[in-house]
Amino acid sequence: MFTLPYRTLIHYKRWATNGLNGVVAETFDRLPADEQVIVLRLLDHIQVVDEIFSHNLEARPHNYGAARSPELPALDTLAGKARATNDWYADYADTLRPEEVDEVIDFPFSNGEPASMTRGEMLLHVAMHAAGHRGQVALLLQKNGIQPWPDRITDFLKAESAGDYGVNPRGGRRAVEACS
Repeated sequence: MFTLPYRTLIHYKRWATNGLNGVVAETFDRLPADEQVIVLRLLDHIQVVDEIFSHNLEARPHNYGAARSPELPALDTLAGKARATNDWYADYADTLRPEEVDEVIDFPFSNGEPASMTRGEMLLHVAMHAAGHRGQVALLLQKNGIQPWPDRITDFLKAESAGDYGVNPRGGRRAVEACS
């Protein structure tokens, strides 16, 4: 099925984001204050871009003037919004029809510049954009002696085939539940 790669990437994104948010929630107080702010800014940036592109996919305006929140939300707020947004994306990818993948949608970037992308390109963008920033958060965790969530698609595929989306392949931690 042509939509399978999009579905897989979006479900992987949800799994990896929930896992990372669980590790961050469990270890946030072990980070220096300045790095806590950086982690929150990165997670907020991921979330805002995800929200902007969900609006773009539905061809409706968003209220963001930048790819970040006007005020930095708390970690539990970000984790809750990420769960809801990633669930929305998973539902969207699950129902995306092959003929919709290459449909072009015109939209403005948050700076007002006009843009066009296909639905498939938008899904690829949110998946890859989040992966890069999750890596930055993981680096900050590692720098502070914290083992990040294993952000590998191979681990996701193993968990998915076992039907267990919350298992950390390295230690059994159920980060999906830790984020709840």
